[in-house]
Amino acid sequence: MSDIGMAAFSLFFMQSESFLSHQRQLEEGHGTSNFQTLFGTEKIPTDNHIRSMLDPVQPHHVQECFDDALAKLQKHGGLQAFQCLGGRTAIALDGTEYFNSYNISCPHCLTRQRKNGKTESYHTMLAATIVAPGHNMAIPLMPEFIANTDGADKQDCERNAAKRWLATHSKRVADLRPIYLGDALFSCQPLAEVVLATGADFIFVCKPDGHKTLYDFIQGATFDTHSVTEKHPGNKRLTYHYRWMAGVPLRDGKDALNVNWFAVTITDAKGETTYDGAFVTNLPVTKNTVVELAACGRARWKIENESFNVLKNNGYHLEHNFGHGKQYLAMMFATINLLAFAFHTVADCIDDLWKRARAAKGSRKRFFEHVRTITAYLIFPSWTDLLETLISCKPPPDFQKSAVA
Repeated sequence: MSDIGMAAFSLFFMQSESFLSHQRQLEEGHGTSNFQTLFGTEKIPTDNHIRSMLDPVQPHHVQECFDDALAKLQKHGGLQAFQCLGGRTAIALDGTEYFNSYNISCPHCLTRQRKNGKTESYHTMLAATIVAPGHNMAIPLMPEFIANTDGADKQDCERNAAKRWLATHSKRVADLRPIYLGDALFSCQPLAEVVLATGADFIFVCKPDGHKTLYDFIQGATFDTHSVTEKHPGNKRLTYHYRWMAGVPLRDGKDALNVNWFAVTITDAKGETTYDGAFVTNLPVTKNTVVELAACGRARWKIENESFNVLKNNGYHLEHNFGHGKQYLAMMFATINLLAFAFHTVADCIDDLWKRARAAKGSRKRFFEHVRTITAYLIFPSWTDLLETLISCKPPPDFQKSAVA
């Protein structure tokens, strides 16, 4: 079964678009193959065999692989660059859709009625991703799938998935001293209480249309304020205006959780507003902390820009249907795809040879295009040999040519 899992992982690790072309590139030649030397498996199974074997396997079996990737990052000091607020780690929670179809479905699919009268089946997941202000990378953790289950009265939702993720994974990441980030959907009392019960903290987006009680409470209030002007590249000057208030009720009722509300408005040199947003947190908000708290709250967008956007538009083909199956296959493939992204990002952070090879080939897409191309013609004894070839553009003279050539 490990060969099956590795075969699927190799597809996503190499950013291949199809199982068939991936098989052809890694098939045996001269008694050995890149699948054997690079991924440690004797023979790549057929795509149909991979799908049939993985379909009944639940995604949580991949959890240890995500743990290993995070452990590598911590061991080699790569996590330090992600830390904020005195050694804390920000984990953004957000949902994303990765499959939809009018014709293909499984028992775990969610459904919706479209304007054309047709019923569409789709899959979404709750992603948990380590992000940080000023860092252009994001580290995906094990996701939680938003999926229908037998006997459920109504469809699953993002908030319920977030609660399940926290129940399952909060202890696993407790040593990171997490601060959970989320959009306005997450800034409700039930979810805030779940976060606090895990011993963690939160910074959630807060909007007037979803928090009427809170905004009625602060209406006309006198806020603490602070402003900072910063110079940015291109001689661009931006002024950050902060305001905050402590002890604000998150909802109506005597049992309302009191939170600290803060907002940041950014204006350019002409006084025009370029950003205006607000957040709620259980952390103390002061003149000394509000700047970094706001930066952490705004870092939530990195799960969209540095994670979802990369997964969908930069080579990982997250929304491509590699195989839907009848049980868990769609979820398993999405999980392994995220795992490949996690391994790549960890390598981007801590592996010098990998970083040199990435730099030599430019963009992420171009790098993996070169990886797929040269492994179609040459058999590499190790990843070290492959990466050194990418850097120098000169493979050793005794390299074996692949049978594909």
